[in-house]
Amino acid sequence: MPKKVKKDEDIEIEYLTGNDEKVKKKQDEEKQLKRKLRKKDAEIKRLKKDIENIKADYLRQVADKENIRKRFEREKSEYYDYALSEFLRELLEVLDNFERALESQDEENGQSFREGVQMIYKQYRDLLLKQGVIPIDIEEKKFDPHLHQAFMTEESDEVDEPEVSEELQKGYKLHNRLLRPSLVKVMVPRKDK
Repeated sequence: MPKKVKKDEDIEIEYLTGNDEKVKKKQDEEKQLKRKLRKKDAEIKRLKKDIENIKADYLRQVADKENIRKRFEREKSEYYDYALSEFLRELLEVLDNFERALESQDEENGQSFREGVQMIYKQYRDLLLKQGVIPIDIEEKKFDPHLHQAFMTEESDEVDEPEVSEELQKGYKLHNRLLRPSLVKVMVPRKDK
């Protein structure tokens, strides 16, 4: 049986010639294999294209996320830079009133100067209250290390546990969190009792 060799896309295919049943069967198998090969080639091309599309989508998403991260960082930085701007504007009004009071201190009895400073004090205190800054009241004399900072201590026979005897500097809370402890003088029980 004569054979004929043909090269098809780097594949050597052997063609059998003749009318024999085996030859026809081989030729049919060959045609089916070529069809399958063309389908596989088409599928490979489609999959390569899908991979390229997925890769492009992935790179776009990575770039979008990076842009979002950069924008968030920029906005966060701007927020930190300008978060206090409204509060500082209100604080400038207090400063303006101080300047006006200092300019008017030359009056005879100083009463208007005192009244002006009291008004500025009230304005300043109200501004802090508006921002959530609350003074710590020393109503109870009991020393609380979470709210008070002992600046001085004095031993006494009159107390059984540490007690605040004098407030040297007012403490403040910002909403419910301690902003600055009260600076106090504390009476403590005598050690030699």
